[in-house]
Amino acid sequence: MASDFWDGDVAELLRVREGFELRSIDPGSTPGTSANKKAGQVELAAAAAELRELQERLYAQSRAGAADRVLVVLQAMDAAGKGGIVNHVFGQLEPHGLELTAFKSPTEEERAHDFLWRVEPRVPGPGVIGLFDRSHYEDVLIQRVRSFAPPEEIERRYGAISEFERRLTDDGVRIVKIMLHVSPEEQAERLSDRLADPSKHWKYNPGDVDERKLWPDYMDAFQTAIDRSSAPHAPWFVVPANSKWYARVAVQRIVIGELERINPQWPAADFDVAAEQARLEATAGLRWP
Repeated sequence: MASDFWDGDVAELLRVREGFELRSIDPGSTPGTSANKKAGQVELAAAAAELRELQERLYAQSRAGAADRVLVVLQAMDAAGKGGIVNHVFGQLEPHGLELTAFKSPTEEERAHDFLWRVEPRVPGPGVIGLFDRSHYEDVLIQRVRSFAPPEEIERRYGAISEFERRLTDDGVRIVKIMLHVSPEEQAERLSDRLADPSKHWKYNPGDVDERKLWPDYMDAFQTAIDRSSAPHAPWFVVPANSKWYARVAVQRIVIGELERINPQWPAADFDVAAEQARLEATAGLRWP
């Protein structure tokens, strides 16, 4: 259940629906709440325990044979806040039930195979929350914008992605696809901050400016990718991300909502609890020699 921080169901507010237009989303807005940054930080910390318990229940029930698992896909322009989401939202989870994959430029071996070849092994197993920091959608975003693949291949990939995600959901994977939507002005400010701070130079990539010059093309590519792949079983959520605190609490609440729909349960003991308690009490006199 959402906390008082939220005025409504933020997941429903941010879910992509028929007729969606990316250009109509204000990156500086905070749908679903009238709170400020300080309240957002409090909410993020308070809801972390709720998210952890749901994660633990998901993992526990898989030990009893449940197939449910969650795959969160994060896509965004550079400096949109993916790293902050990874650290501040998913960094609060138990490592044994979380698998993070940060997809980089494909290697020569990966290029020798179909684009989904490197993705398939990273799909989370039962009871696990998988997080893709960038994903198979790079192959219809940058590949399209930069013309690294011909139009007919990009078109094939839209279909391949839809088939891939349908197969995953049929196998018990809950897919949550999130675009962090930042404005070009906010991105410029964040990139400038990295240049101004020597401790952040490692985060700066000169190529980010080259990609930034193609902003309209990337927005068109995001619109098309979302149009072609958003489905009830694999929805997209577009999260305004100019306010980092808002993006973090919104993503956290979207994932909590998905886990609540799964409603994972603690598995029943497959042993006699009373008998085991008696056996344990019988060992109370043990001492180290």
